[in-house]
Amino acid sequence: EGERARVDEFGRRLEAEAPPLSRIASVESRQVEPAGLTGFHILESEATARPTASIPPDVALCADCAREIADPADRRHAYPFTNCTNCGPRFTIVRAIPYDRPQTTMAAFPMCEECAREYGDPGDRRFHAEPVACPRCGPEMVLREAQRAAGLGAPTLKNGNGRRQAPAEQGRSALQEVARLLAAGKVVAIKGLGGYHLACDARNAEAVETLRRRKGRGQKPFAIMARDVAEAGRVAEVSPEAERLLTSPESPAVILPAKAGSGLAEGIAPRQHTVGVMLPYTPLHRLLLDQSPPALVMTSGNLAEEPIVHRNEEAREKLGPIADHILSHNREIEVPCDDSVVRLEGDLVIPVRRARGYVPRSVRVKVSGPPILAVGGHHKNTFCLLREGEAILSQHIGDLDTAEVLDYFGRAVRHFEKLFEVTPEVVAHDLHPGYLSTQWAKSLAGVRLVAVQHHHAHVVSVMAEAGMEGPVLGVSYDGTGYGADGTAWGGEILKCDRRSYTREGHLRPVPLPGGEGAIRHPGRMALSHLMDAFGPEEGAERARSLMPSLAEAETRVVARQIERGINSPMCSSAGRLFDAVGALLGATPEATYEGQPAMELEAMASEYRAGDTLLPYRYDIENSVIDTRLVMRGIVADLERRVDRAEIAARFHETVAAFTVDLCRRLGEHYGLSEVALSGGVMQNARLLRRLIEGMREVGLTPYIHKEVPPNDGGMSLGQAVVGAMTEQMGQE
Repeated sequence: EGERARVDEFGRRLEAEAPPLSRIASVESRQVEPAGLTGFHILESEATARPTASIPPDVALCADCAREIADPADRRHAYPFTNCTNCGPRFTIVRAIPYDRPQTTMAAFPMCEECAREYGDPGDRRFHAEPVACPRCGPEMVLREAQRAAGLGAPTLKNGNGRRQAPAEQGRSALQEVARLLAAGKVVAIKGLGGYHLACDARNAEAVETLRRRKGRGQKPFAIMARDVAEAGRVAEVSPEAERLLTSPESPAVILPAKAGSGLAEGIAPRQHTVGVMLPYTPLHRLLLDQSPPALVMTSGNLAEEPIVHRNEEAREKLGPIADHILSHNREIEVPCDDSVVRLEGDLVIPVRRARGYVPRSVRVKVSGPPILAVGGHHKNTFCLLREGEAILSQHIGDLDTAEVLDYFGRAVRHFEKLFEVTPEVVAHDLHPGYLSTQWAKSLAGVRLVAVQHHHAHVVSVMAEAGMEGPVLGVSYDGTGYGADGTAWGGEILKCDRRSYTREGHLRPVPLPGGEGAIRHPGRMALSHLMDAFGPEEGAERARSLMPSLAEAETRVVARQIERGINSPMCSSAGRLFDAVGALLGATPEATYEGQPAMELEAMASEYRAGDTLLPYRYDIENSVIDTRLVMRGIVADLERRVDRAEIAARFHETVAAFTVDLCRRLGEHYGLSEVALSGGVMQNARLLRRLIEGMREVGLTPYIHKEVPPNDGGMSLGQAVVGAMTEQMGQE
């Protein structure tokens, strides 16, 4: 309250000078009677207040804190846990609401007099920054050899006189030693914001291969952490948009076109044309990279496909066999949270994994009804709580392949329910009866269950982001999802709204020999497509001649399996089509991670530099079924003519875009629809997605893509939640 001009000025500055991490949903004003108040105060939180999804995500080190840790005259010089209201840990340290220091893992660190003064001063940058700390009162680091890392105890680093070092001195010494170890080719486990990383010198080929072997990583690419933007530019093509993403408060790992001559070990991203890069987003990482090799592998601290390790005792047990040394600290991580990943290709930004920096930021959706829990899928699992128009997605959980990951999933659900005071009345789950997420949902008592078809959930997740109610056309291309007819779907074009769908088109189904076995061995999928295109005998013969890695005995057994329909469900998957073509063109004979053959196929296509427009291979569309047999015959003909494989790969991408746009155009004209939602894991393929967007626009269609959540299964819980809400709403009407 005050003079009119000053009140108006306050309203203007409220938006114009909003804090860097704030999100203004709306601004409303009304006149009220003056209350005679002066000054500005933040009152204690009321535990009875209805919580909202306003617990902030963990965000990257801000410029002010970066200057402080670099200044020898500052009391926080070289302190690795420096933060303020504009940066630092948030979500990962919260135990309960309200979000006040006693409800976080920082409760174990009483503030010293100086920190308390900053915390209580409205004019200070650390006013009510809950994780505020300094060397006198905050967390401490300790470095130990892996085989004897046993949690946090007495510091082992001494000064030259043999006496124990002070905490600040010990921290500096620990980071200096870690930098030396990394330069010497060692693997070090480093505790960060949301869990442990495993780090090594990204230009040391032997160290990279040692880490890959010990971690059981297969050929899945590693992300690297570069010292600064200049170093990132030495290993990747860093556009202004890439720099914006790398230096944003979210600070995700950004998948960028790799640069030749970077010196990175080939084992960083085998057979790929991209590299995942992030910058140091904590003071600990910044201080380390100032002294260490300028590019470090910085990968999740876990064994392959297990949850990220976040507790010190876990690190000793699980990371001890992988790392040579372990750098820990005594600030507990309440909620583990992996690094977020986005892909950037030109001006195309594709979310790949939504976690640190973004979670638990909510997505606003236009639905109402009782609180809903959507449990997601099997791969790249996330779950979603939906209440009062807010969809709150969890951090990346991972593949629900083991009891350990399922237990992590259950604990994360319970934490979210407690944090946001939500008791779900409806639980949405996938149709697949074998998914552990589905089985977990069905084990719950006192809730109403809604089964949601996999690809419908994908499309609705795009619709929810864009605020669309439908009907729209939806293209859902992925690996596999349980279809309403009991077969494996994955190359689907739907007409749908937020409650229901009809399957209007799809790829021609072919057998999936051995089920999961065909995913691990893409040559078997190629054999299936060749037998479909050329007939059983000729198809098998061509498979033998075109894929030397497919053994004679294996070809014979799998061909018989396909002919007799033994453990070979019919499958319309676009992802498996990419696998098949990748195998024909020489991609890996054994996939060590999901989507590997398709990623290698895209990398092959990136090598095609000719300026002429590529014509698509011939294809048929009959009764809205895309017949790919002519496509396979065209690819085989090109292979036999010894056409460059990069050109074949590029032409195949052009073909998939062409037949998808063609069928969407026909369906759009038939139903009078022009909006098309693009989703599914295949939409992480930047080359294909770009051509789909361009092609849709050329024929008068309006494409929509993901901007908030990933197109892969990591985003489908959002769609499940919205379908669940609309189904519940219909049941109540």
